[in-house]
Amino acid sequence: MRFRVRDHDDKSLSIPDDLLDLVTTDRVGIVSSIRADGSIATYTMWIDWDGEHVLTSSPIGSSKGRNWRRNPQASVAVVDRDDAWRFVIIRGPVTEIRPDVGLEFIDRMSLRYVGAPYFRRHVEREIFVITPDSIRTGKGGWGRRR
Repeated sequence: MRFRVRDHDDKSLSIPDDLLDLVTTDRVGIVSSIRADGSIATYTMWIDWDGEHVLTSSPIGSSKGRNWRRNPQASVAVVDRDDAWRFVIIRGPVTEIRPDVGLEFIDRMSLRYVGAPYFRRHVEREIFVITPDSIRTGKGGWGRRR
């Protein structure tokens, strides 16, 4: 298995071009936060990558938002559905929480993931910006029969 770990001392925290599809297409992210009792909460979420940050969204008042306001540490994992050894794991803090004005972000994600605008128009949402301090990647192919 080939993988690379980049940490906070590496100024070039990025996702290799050949793995960008995992964070910019319809692959869901497995996103974790830390609950008030210290246990880990894990969610399946729509995600995006802006070239420097992972972006995700949730309704205002969600448990994710409460968790990240209390403890900003987050983890995001995305695995290729055709090759489980091709993956991206990103760890780092939520460095910004901002409103999803006009549901612009969630509409873009909904179009990507389901092909239609987001259906819950009455729910206010917020966007979480996760700044990586570690990116681990796997290029795939390990143990794969061809």
